[in-house]
Amino acid sequence: MKLVVTTQERDLAASLRELFATHCPPELVRALREPGGERVPEKLWASLVAAEVLALPFGEDVGGAGGTLDDLAVVYAEAGRALCPTVVLSTLHLGLAVAALGSAEQQSRVLTPLCRGELRGAVALASPYDAADVRPTLRAERIGGDRVAVSGRLDHVLDADLADRVLATATLTTYGEPDRLVGVLLDPRAPGLTLTALPTSDSDRLQQLDLDHVVVPAADVLTGPEGAGLATDGVRRVALLVRALQCVDMAAGADAVLERTVAHVRGREQFGRAIASFQAAQHLVADVHIAVRAARLAARSAVFWHGRGRPAVRETAVAVLRAATAYRRATLDGHQLHGGMGYVVETDLHLWSERARLLGALGGGPDVAAGWLEEEIARG
Repeated sequence: MKLVVTTQERDLAASLRELFATHCPPELVRALREPGGERVPEKLWASLVAAEVLALPFGEDVGGAGGTLDDLAVVYAEAGRALCPTVVLSTLHLGLAVAALGSAEQQSRVLTPLCRGELRGAVALASPYDAADVRPTLRAERIGGDRVAVSGRLDHVLDADLADRVLATATLTTYGEPDRLVGVLLDPRAPGLTLTALPTSDSDRLQQLDLDHVVVPAADVLTGPEGAGLATDGVRRVALLVRALQCVDMAAGADAVLERTVAHVRGREQFGRAIASFQAAQHLVADVHIAVRAARLAARSAVFWHGRGRPAVRETAVAVLRAATAYRRATLDGHQLHGGMGYVVETDLHLWSERARLLGALGGGPDVAAGWLEEEIARG
């Protein structure tokens, strides 16, 4: 893995940090949480489209910018620091999944408008409780004209209510043939599909999708090479890539919390001295600093190896262990050093705490990741 940041990555990070500082300040993040408020900030969305963020990892043949996953990791780091609305990242997840699993025609039809900011998306490729578990919960059956009808339930899907398309997997049953794993591009507003908001601490961004004989046209069914179905390993690879990118988001968010906390303890005085001069405070900050640096390295390593075609299960497991733990620790100790006995809402710090809770659990937390690592070690 490369450890030196390239000039291109440094310039990309600087331009994105300026963009988010202008169009995604904490005031906007707080406003997005208000009931009935704007969920997709149009100015921020337009700025990201103009900066080719949504097009970054995709090929030029579909209107993309031809970037790499390393470049995309820079985007996730700056997005995590600024608490960029998750719908931006969910849309990128849809693009990555279609790029990996879809046919050339499906890639062109989905990725071209996505790169132009004209299509928003979400994915439900794995269990929300375990990103390595890609067993589908939906069942599909063929109906006339190669269309399929899909039924079942998807649980805890991030940003499904804001998406134009949600990519999920289903077991396709055809009489006289073995069951196949297929992808289905769902329209959340299609007849037979019901969305139910699942309350979360920072607004209802998670949705439950109940499908009752939802008709999906043949063009929106991802059937893999020669129609034989998707490979389970391929789906799992995409699901783990998404989890690795979320780890970059978490590590960067923890770093932002650390910076805010250091600034606070340097400026706040107790007993006539800055609290940064107290040894107890210094120890807390030093421990968080070490945890954040380890998390950032682990997360970037996981994305690096995904970008080189490795399944990167071990690296992703370590990234989840490091990033989820560091983000939780940074926010908890941050609240304490801001003077809170538990949870402080008088500052913006709780905005990062809520992101830490969401990303720390969605797809499996450190305990689940430890299981992936144990299985990998057992395989040798």
